[in-house]
Amino acid sequence: MGYALDFGALLPYVSLFLRGTAVTLGLTALAALVGTAIGIAGAAVLTSRCRLCKWPVAAYVELIRNTPFIVQMFFVFFGLPSLGIRLSALTAAALAMTINLAAYAIEIVRAGIEAVPESQREAGRGLGLRPAMVFGLIVLPQALANVYPALVGQITITMLESAVVSQIAVVDLTHVADYIQSRNFRAFETYLAITVIYLVLALTLRWLMARFGRRLFAGRSA
Repeated sequence: MGYALDFGALLPYVSLFLRGTAVTLGLTALAALVGTAIGIAGAAVLTSRCRLCKWPVAAYVELIRNTPFIVQMFFVFFGLPSLGIRLSALTAAALAMTINLAAYAIEIVRAGIEAVPESQREAGRGLGLRPAMVFGLIVLPQALANVYPALVGQITITMLESAVVSQIAVVDLTHVADYIQSRNFRAFETYLAITVIYLVLALTLRWLMARFGRRLFAGRSA
């Protein structure tokens, strides 16, 4: 006997799907804002002349980029309590996502900064601007414009990777799907539904951020 699809079995759980989607988007937004800010600061350090300052940032980037995100999350949630630092599941997930995104953002922004022609810096100095002003007003806007698509891509990846936060009982979209299919035993329909939701979220996020980027960085690329 063939398997009969029944998407109507998901209708009683629409509110749960919405709740899970809200949690996923909230975690992504927080990680994107804070992670990008840390990325800019870290990239500024890596491109500075302070060699001593570069080592900790470079080590952090290599550590995060060469270890699985789920291990980083488990360390934050299960490991830190051994040091007396106890975080809620939601806080631990947000912190792990931010730490992960920041490491990639540092490398992305660093590449953007190094791509800005030296002549742009010389022009700023020729106008009598201080180094910090040259960086903030001339170099950084052009750098971010150059690497904005890469940042958007990394933020989207972070959102998709957030599916594993369900492993520490964060009630995100994947956790909701696990709960629903354990109740209605419609695994195919349930996981197909969240697959479509993740796809729509990712495409919508890219589209919205692309439009925002075109307005924010109009005429700023190097």
